[in-house]
Amino acid sequence: MHLQDSCHPITYRVGTHRICDPEETLTLVRPYMPAMGITRIADVTGLDTIGIPVVMVCRPNSRSVSVSQGKGSTLAAASASGLMESVEGFHAEHITLPLRIASVVDMQNSGCRVSIEGLPTVENSPFHRHFPIAWIEAVDLLRQQSSWVPYEMVHTNYTWPRPSGSGCFPASSNGLASGNCLAEATIHAICEVIERDAITLWHQLGAQAIDRTSINPDTIDDPLCLETLGKLEEAGQDTYLWDITSDSGIPSYFAVIMDRQSHTRHIGVGSGTHLSRHVALLRALHEAVQVRTTYIVGARDDLTPREYTSEGIDEKQRFFSNIIRRSSFLTDYSDRTDIHSASVEEDLDTLLQCLQRIAISQMLLVDLSKPEYDIAVVRVIIPGLESPHDDDGYIPGARALGVRNEADNGFQQQRESLGE
Repeated sequence: MHLQDSCHPITYRVGTHRICDPEETLTLVRPYMPAMGITRIADVTGLDTIGIPVVMVCRPNSRSVSVSQGKGSTLAAASASGLMESVEGFHAEHITLPLRIASVVDMQNSGCRVSIEGLPTVENSPFHRHFPIAWIEAVDLLRQQSSWVPYEMVHTNYTWPRPSGSGCFPASSNGLASGNCLAEATIHAICEVIERDAITLWHQLGAQAIDRTSINPDTIDDPLCLETLGKLEEAGQDTYLWDITSDSGIPSYFAVIMDRQSHTRHIGVGSGTHLSRHVALLRALHEAVQVRTTYIVGARDDLTPREYTSEGIDEKQRFFSNIIRRSSFLTDYSDRTDIHSASVEEDLDTLLQCLQRIAISQMLLVDLSKPEYDIAVVRVIIPGLESPHDDDGYIPGARALGVRNEADNGFQQQRESLGE
């Protein structure tokens, strides 16, 4: 699967990089909504005071979450974002590709390549080389060869009974993405996996390292980002930003917004990754707004009752207030450079090269696109990168443990230098 063989120029660059504008995407996808069970796209921007477009997209018979969210610089961009997220969920819940039920040993004995080295695991996993699980075929974009991966990491059908061998690997939407062509969908899937890895590694850092990532907002020079920060300021929100870019070099940011009028209100947090630092930062800001609005709407299936209690809100406030207190916000935003190009194929090649430089040797893609819908949907799995640190049952991988050990050693050296 040589995704770089064709050429799709990036023609839309308002807050994102796409081969067509959001209105074109909506025109293409809206006719498929009834067949996918998508009942409406609701503009919920006005439920908050910020004014940055946020939508919720309803798919009542979903087999995972029935409400998706979208955000963007315009209502059309937010609508396209939310609609495509719902489309992705539908595709990952209704997979018709061939599966195999077998153990690793059985798969290898039958001549199949399997990819398990470097995959994240979960607490109390029953997995071992003789344990039969469900497998689905993927393409390794780096080696251009077939490889079978655990089906549990690809589908999002969380209804019971679960498929054979479930409970061995993380089950989430990480690396699930869509686009106007296969390369575009693959870029956004890869960026999401890199983003989750970056935020996980950032949370392992010590206080001094986190401080060095905190951004001076006066150094931000992108008009759309500045406009967004202005809206947040007018709405009474304090905004805090960190550059969480990992060793991959792909620009990644983390944002927290807190209502300065009341510490009993929900805060918004968001992260973003893109080859353009401006797009990455704007995504983090927009996602923080979306998260805050999502709590206000209260319709998301995976929000827990505790998150609406004073104890839950206070706990989150304390956690992020502690990080903010340890940050001096002196890092220059312009220190990070853009590495995007003119086409999605060139951008994809850049992503692959960046990951290979940090010893990533596999990039596994499952094409979930369906012939009856003119939409590209993929799931990307990148062995070696960390899964989200806040997922249930998360176990730190080699990268997270390495960063954590460095942080512990730095803390110990600091104590020794102070004579403690």
